[in-house]
Amino acid sequence: MNSLDLPKPPHETRVVVAMSGGVDSSVVAGLLKREGYDVVGVTLQLYDHGAATHRKGACCAGRDIHDARAVAETLGIPHYVLDYEDRFRESVIDRFAESYLSGETPIPCVECNRSVKFRDLLGLARDLGAEALATGHYVASRALPQGGRALYRALDPARDQSYFLYATTPEQLAYLRFPLGERPKDETRALARELGLTVADKADSQDICFVPQGGYADVIAKLRPEATRPGEIVDLAGRRLGEHEGIIHYTVGQRRGLKLSVGEPLYVVRLEPETARVVVGPRAALATRRIRLTDLNWLGDGAPEDIAGRPVAVRVRSTREPRPARLSWNAAEACAEVELVAPEDGVSPGQACVIYADDGPRAQVLGGGTIRRIGALQAGAAEAA
Repeated sequence: MNSLDLPKPPHETRVVVAMSGGVDSSVVAGLLKREGYDVVGVTLQLYDHGAATHRKGACCAGRDIHDARAVAETLGIPHYVLDYEDRFRESVIDRFAESYLSGETPIPCVECNRSVKFRDLLGLARDLGAEALATGHYVASRALPQGGRALYRALDPARDQSYFLYATTPEQLAYLRFPLGERPKDETRALARELGLTVADKADSQDICFVPQGGYADVIAKLRPEATRPGEIVDLAGRRLGEHEGIIHYTVGQRRGLKLSVGEPLYVVRLEPETARVVVGPRAALATRRIRLTDLNWLGDGAPEDIAGRPVAVRVRSTREPRPARLSWNAAEACAEVELVAPEDGVSPGQACVIYADDGPRAQVLGGGTIRRIGALQAGAAEAA
């Protein structure tokens, strides 16, 4: 075996590297080239929003394609740029807009990894005769004694991206490799300098790559003009407190931007797309103990319905650490349900709930799903369907 857990020695093994133009994927290409692999770099052009293609923190467009090509030239590897704009728009951007119109808070990175990168790009890598597709994600995968591979949190907790990769299927995981999962970020940048890469000090990409200057509402409004439908801001009892210019401007747990003067801090508790209402309440109304998941992707042993009551840890936001919970299976609706040991604030439909074997720093990822329904603790805060 070699560093990628592949059966043949490096000089007999072709590996496709997904090169975004950033330091992480560039280092992956450089390391594998140095180890003797037959490396092929592939960059996807996913969108083109004018200024977005040149701003700092973007990826997969404009300057980043130029940077990826320059790195490939430095390393002496073949490099291809593929126009996946139509696929990205249909699979990611359109779904992103529709989710916001439904009163949800989506995570486009999850959908991009699930579809464009780990479905379409992986298929291309196979067509090129590659034994694996390697990426610059900070997540670890290891071979299991019984066969297959498992996904784990990265060595560097500050860089761990397992939250965004829970939707990777077992079949995809068997083909994917993540060489940076066992390295800290500062080591990656040091390796970039050692390899003579011009991107060594390049800023990290942002989560929503296709949104110029973080103005996601502007992108949605252009795609779906009806998203700016005005409506009422009401309290938990339905009393009108003010007006808004579209629910796309709000997310569950939001406090700023409500423009209300009621004498107490208020937070967005839920969004009602049918009536275009934003429901607000005290912070206590955000406390959530029960979560229902759909589109479950399971990476653990057995089936999720076989481990009812099993103690696990779950992460309901990318910026939060996993918290103790119990997993159950709703046979009537064929979906997973999570009960948190301690309540969480700001749990929002459309976000991901990622399930880990425990709350340790190197925990195994058991899977995850999309939050579709939440149960609030406060009697006045009805469940958000």
